[in-house]
Amino acid sequence: MEVLLRAKMAMTLALITCLYVFLHFHHSYSSPSRPLTGVHPLDVKYYDAELIKCKDGSKSFARDRLNDDFCDCVDGTDEPGTSACPAGKFYCKNIGSTPKFLFSSRVNDQICDCCDGSDEYDGTAICPNTCIMGGNIAYKKLEYNSESNLDSVNSRKTNAGIKMEDSSQKLKKELSQY
Repeated sequence: MEVLLRAKMAMTLALITCLYVFLHFHHSYSSPSRPLTGVHPLDVKYYDAELIKCKDGSKSFARDRLNDDFCDCVDGTDEPGTSACPAGKFYCKNIGSTPKFLFSSRVNDQICDCCDGSDEYDGTAICPNTCIMGGNIAYKKLEYNSESNLDSVNSRKTNAGIKMEDSSQKLKKELSQY
């Protein structure tokens, strides 16, 4: 009798666990209220409908299939926030810097491609928001082996009108005293 009671309790516990897991994942992956990830702001309204058409017109899909990590549309329309579709694009808002699109294969690949870290939302990589540090400045790569670049760097003036070479010489002199 005791063995039968334990078996029933184990079966009930297993059933409750399965039900909990199903409801948890169903809610977290198919809830229409979850924020859209990887979507350009001009496309947000496109995803409001319950039945959404692939942008290439090939088929339609239900809203609960949006970002479910399964590629329903060849063009990646249904997976803007995952890496499920090879042709997909992920939109980085990068507030404070320059927004950009990434190939969807770069989503959750443990490399921070968006300066706001939005492409690594699964928690396997910690991406600090570095957008403000860069602002909208386009960085120019210098070739440090080139003599002309070294000359231009050495002769640059600061905002106060002091040549950088003067400042560096003064700093070297002060440091040599210690």
